Amino acid sequence: MSKHFIIWLFQTITNTFFRRIDIVGAENVPAEGPVIFAGNHPNALMDGWLLTAQCGRWPLHFMANAKLWKYKMLAPLLDASGAVPVYSREEHGDHADNSKAFEKLYEVIESGNCMGTFPEGISHAESQLTKLKTGAARIALAIAERGNTDVTIIPCGLNYIHRHRFRSQVLLEFGTPIVVDKHWAADYRNDDPGTVRKLTDHLANALLNVTLNAPDWNTLRFVQTVRRLYKPKTADLTPGQYVELNRRFVDTYVAVADQPEMRAFRTDVENYQARLDMLGLKDYQLRSPVSLGHAFKKVLLRSLTMIALLPLAIPGALLHLPVGWIAATVGERFSYEMDDVATLKVFATILLLPMLYVAIGIWVGMTFGFWWALLTVTVLPVSFIASVKLIEAETSLLVSMFSVLRLVRLGSEVEDLRKTRTGLVEQIRVLVERMADPTKPRMFTKDDFSATSD
Repeated sequence: MSKHFIIWLFQTITNTFFRRIDIVGAENVPAEGPVIFAGNHPNALMDGWLLTAQCGRWPLHFMANAKLWKYKMLAPLLDASGAVPVYSREEHGDHADNSKAFEKLYEVIESGNCMGTFPEGISHAESQLTKLKTGAARIALAIAERGNTDVTIIPCGLNYIHRHRFRSQVLLEFGTPIVVDKHWAADYRNDDPGTVRKLTDHLANALLNVTLNAPDWNTLRFVQTVRRLYKPKTADLTPGQYVELNRRFVDTYVAVADQPEMRAFRTDVENYQARLDMLGLKDYQLRSPVSLGHAFKKVLLRSLTMIALLPLAIPGALLHLPVGWIAATVGERFSYEMDDVATLKVFATILLLPMLYVAIGIWVGMTFGFWWALLTVTVLPVSFIASVKLIEAETSLLVSMFSVLRLVRLGSEVEDLRKTRTGLVEQIRVLVERMADPTKPRMFTKDDFSATSD
């Protein structure tokens, strides 16, 4: 498989699965010279595909668990992309011999190419970084100690808004480069284990700066609720701003979590979120009152829009929805870990769509002839993208329609929640004014908050 095909394949996979991919810090990636891309690992093989598609360097040789080569359909793709099999001690014990793998990676780096690694060791579904393995640091220091070249480590933060959800968003942030030069090499010669640990800790701190970390999922959910309440109605956050705002709230909350005022505030916010969950509402739906006439008008207009779009979506939907349903079922039911759901969905889709297209192409060819079959197989992938876009739009319209009806039906309960929300918004803005880090520029100004009444 050629370089261009591999990159095209990974870009197609990631751009199809994710609605929006934002890149921050691309200027930190050297255009040439040896680089180790070291990232967090929350989404199994999707992390490697995304990094390969977006890092701007080729070839990118990944350290990958040797067990992946057991999958016959995956092995050729791993080999073509330059992945290097690594045996973990957790699975192979004292028989885990990675000397050949390390020599291969030394060769890659010293020739001026790049490698990718996820120093957490395994993909996971935790709310924060796990303790890093020392492999990336050992490779960089060993190469620097040889004296042939300096090595640049680029911390890579993979921040998924909803990592398993089809057509979600993701932020890929490249952090400040860590240059492992002759000074690191000298320390390594004098103190091998100490320098390895020092560089690993340095990398861990760098990864904390490009990822979103919280002590636990409950704290992260609380912070996300606070972020939604704080954000002005007119502001449309990019994935980068979304992660940065959440990160600031996490850092501030952790520093003052034990204060009585903050404990009481968290209780109020979590009670508000629990009431929303119980009524099946979203926070953004409470920002403005909705009258019965306004609700009816919105429902009518969106219904007419859905009717207009439906004929365009039906052919693609009839063909592709069964594939989507099977892929979603495989991802949810057959994943052993929470972090590999998206990967399994993508694998199922990659396997099923070509089989479906070939089967339809054969039938069309046998019925109408070769040229019609060729045209069909060419048009089918285009119809897939079109149906995804149309179904995505119609789903959004349908959800909005039912939400508006629910808001009107609940009446007094919604009004009470809206008053609660107004009080929480005022509390949050007072707390931010008092506790925000004065050295960091504000993401929103007073004009943003005064432009609309939230």
